[in-house]
Amino acid sequence: MAVFALRFDFRNPAFAGTTMGERYAAALDMVSWAEERGFMMVTLSEHHGSADGYLPRPLPMAAAIASRTKNMLVTIAAIPAPLHDPLHMAEELAVVDLISQGRVSVVLANGYYGPEFAMFDRSLKDRAKLTTEMVHTLRAAWTGEPFEFRGRTVQVTPTPFQAGGPAIILGGSVEAAARRAARIADGFMPSNPDLWEFYRDEKLKLGQEDPGPYFGGDTGFLHLSKDPEADWERIAPYAMHEVNAYGEMMAAAGTEGAGGYARVDSVEALKATGQYRVITPEQYVDELKAAGDVAFGLFHPMMGGIPPELGWESLRLLETEVIPNL
Repeated sequence: MAVFALRFDFRNPAFAGTTMGERYAAALDMVSWAEERGFMMVTLSEHHGSADGYLPRPLPMAAAIASRTKNMLVTIAAIPAPLHDPLHMAEELAVVDLISQGRVSVVLANGYYGPEFAMFDRSLKDRAKLTTEMVHTLRAAWTGEPFEFRGRTVQVTPTPFQAGGPAIILGGSVEAAARRAARIADGFMPSNPDLWEFYRDEKLKLGQEDPGPYFGGDTGFLHLSKDPEADWERIAPYAMHEVNAYGEMMAAAGTEGAGGYARVDSVEALKATGQYRVITPEQYVDELKAAGDVAFGLFHPMMGGIPPELGWESLRLLETEVIPNL
């Protein structure tokens, strides 16, 4: 049986014609729907100061999702650690973990976008140091015991629901990030699957258990449709918005392409990448069956600002014409 997950980042460009309140409400309804149909997980992302309203604070949304579900895991992927106060983060994650009864995990990343660092008066050159400090602080804070933080003794309460706190995974797009994850984190989420081998190599050098080959699923966008050609025209403006918004951010950071997004200048070029697909339910059933035991389906129903009603069309086809046929 395939495993399914949802993702939200809440981009809401003006041309979408949707209020942010409507988009937030729709996401919570989608999460409830997904819970009832056995979805495993929902993932939230974070960016700051985006003109399209990209979700800047995922933890309140994670708490809202946890209150609407009983079984779904909630992953924050990713939090740019250098932009946050470690003590505040320890407290907030502990509270969300308690609300969810231990269903939260977090991916921490160094961050890469200069304007975000300027917004919070952080230096890009301190990224790795601040991320490492965040990991060590969370670990110490979640013991519930006093510990030393920046030259003073502090204590964080309450402790999380999970013993030792939520899983801490590091994200990254370079070898150094992969090796750092092996040394200090519970796991690694690479922006490029090739980086996994550096993570694996470092784990073995440390004498730790071999994490094995990379089993990350396909994170490209998928929309289900009874008429893919017609619906591609409806999806294209949002796909163009997303790929170019990410592409511009990564180009400014000098990492365009490394994080999975590169700008395109036409719908035809975008379609040719295969990163954004509109296919029939029948085609999707065949793909999932071919994947066998590792079948994984990620749905980002409001990608790039897709209006909720269009996102629901795809989810309803998953419900009525895909899941029953697996």
